[in-house]
Amino acid sequence: MANHGEIAPLPLLLLLSSLLVLPQADAFYLPGVAPRDFQKDDELQVKVNKLSSTKTQLPYDYYFLDYCKPLKIMNSAENLGEVLRGDRIENSIYTFQMRTDEGCKVACRTKLTPEAAKNFKEKIDDEYRVNMILDNLPVAVPRQRRDGSQVATYEHGFRVGYKINDDKYYINNHLSFKVMYHKDLDSEDSRIVGFEVIPSSEWDDKNPKVLTCYPSTKITPTSNAPQEVVAEKYVVFSYDVTFQPSEIKWASRWDTYLLMNDDQIHWFSIINSLMIVLFLSGMVAMIMMRTLYRDISNYNQLETQDEAQEETGWKLVHGDVFRSPTNYGLLCVYVGTGVQFFGMTLVTMIFALLGFLSPSNRGGLMTAMVLLWVFMGLFAGYSSSHLYKMFKGTEWKKITLQTAFMFPGVVFAIFFVLNAIIWGEKSSGAVPFGTMFALVFLWFGISVPLVFVGSYIGFKKPAMEDPVKTNKIPRQIPEQAWYMQPGFSILIGGILPFGAVFIELFFILTSIWLNQFYYIFGFLFMVFIILIVTCAEITIVLCYFQLCSEDYHWWWRAYLTAGSSAIYLFAYAVFYFFTKLEITKLVSGILYFGYMLIASYSFFVLTGTIGFYACLWFVRKIYSSVKID
Repeated sequence: MANHGEIAPLPLLLLLSSLLVLPQADAFYLPGVAPRDFQKDDELQVKVNKLSSTKTQLPYDYYFLDYCKPLKIMNSAENLGEVLRGDRIENSIYTFQMRTDEGCKVACRTKLTPEAAKNFKEKIDDEYRVNMILDNLPVAVPRQRRDGSQVATYEHGFRVGYKINDDKYYINNHLSFKVMYHKDLDSEDSRIVGFEVIPSSEWDDKNPKVLTCYPSTKITPTSNAPQEVVAEKYVVFSYDVTFQPSEIKWASRWDTYLLMNDDQIHWFSIINSLMIVLFLSGMVAMIMMRTLYRDISNYNQLETQDEAQEETGWKLVHGDVFRSPTNYGLLCVYVGTGVQFFGMTLVTMIFALLGFLSPSNRGGLMTAMVLLWVFMGLFAGYSSSHLYKMFKGTEWKKITLQTAFMFPGVVFAIFFVLNAIIWGEKSSGAVPFGTMFALVFLWFGISVPLVFVGSYIGFKKPAMEDPVKTNKIPRQIPEQAWYMQPGFSILIGGILPFGAVFIELFFILTSIWLNQFYYIFGFLFMVFIILIVTCAEITIVLCYFQLCSEDYHWWWRAYLTAGSSAIYLFAYAVFYFFTKLEITKLVSGILYFGYMLIASYSFFVLTGTIGFYACLWFVRKIYSSVKID
């Protein structure tokens, strides 16, 4: 078998060119591949992908089990995203002739060794599913909906087998394929628009040498007993295929996989989030229009110093509000990282909205995110050093190094440990050495230099001038009410941003951990915009209350107020784990919480940075609007 690591970095450059592909005239998304036309009797090659399970979350190579192997196993070219997802696409023994039905056909007859039988039983226990691909379409298993409606729904991949009475294991050794095609009216060309399979377990107890297929007929015997998994016994793998004309056009062939059964829940999510935004917008508008307008008018009309002394509120801390916070270097690093993450998220979503990253472009989403993260290092360096200069810092190179290495270093360390665990389980989800080297090269070879370039530009720019002068002696902060204590207000601030996204979060987690396709980027983009507005507004509201109580330590508080929503995100991930997932293995649990920790940490820097910049704009705005003697 070829080394995956060697071929993984190859399409890094190809992604950028693939993003320039123009959409097909009749397509509403860019499918990542051009349509292929097939003539009658053209050969169709079924490819096999990983074995996947929602119970273990550990993908395995198809040939990890003792399935029929072709003479030479070849890997299809993979992009970086496919390798990171654990996809391993290889050729198989299953071949069809276009628009030619075939009755029961023997793929191979194999004797199960004790090791092979043990592997089959383990994978049946863990409910593993086999994933196959024909003309870039994943195989689907039709199933009846629970509500009894006639709308067809599908499961992704078919089960390896099933278990009866806790001790009898049966393998799905016969596959009934159905290929749907759309024929061109003006020619003999056809395009494949559907790929279904109905798996079954069959064994001819009267005459095992018949190999489950009667030679004289094109039907599979239905009276046979199922094929049990027993060591040192033969298993015959067979299949049949039927071709069915379809009215589905090639551009819409992914609709069955992306069928949305719960649009109303997404609209409920959007409306719920909009209610939160309207409430917060009202609060901000009231503060900005009524309170601040009145405050600024009053402050500007004060004639004497005595009257000013009697005033209380946010104007009193004007001499301290722009005082540099403790650990301002670290704050700059986190703000720069947040800008990098924000840029990556925004551009990825725009590409996804335009259809470049549809599920048919396997691994495209992951590849795009990694590459965009690398290139956004330029903005990370710029924003961290520019902010650092505002704080009158001088060691910009130190800040640049921390920006380039702190967040990626933490994420890479967690990822490396998780990858070692996956590798120990012999799973195909383990990232090969070659791909790991490619990731390190992207980080050190492209991202780090870009962070330095951005930092250099940011530090050369003139620093932002404070609207008011800072006093030499810090003002004493009065005793704060219990509800204005930092811990309490920070935790309260994270609830609303999380509330704006948690319903959509359910669908994202389901697509990641329950093997579903996620393709509702329109909804997701709306939720992302709502998240930005919510983070900005809740931070501004709480910052205003903080300044009114004469507490001028707002820099870190602004970042942590919005960023604390990551705590709720991780808490929801814990709740989701215990209520929705059936993970029982310790290794799988470690993987889940490891990856959710990375996701929560990323969410923290994203939301924190949004809150920080909103608060910085707000504070500069209000203090530049009053006359200070």
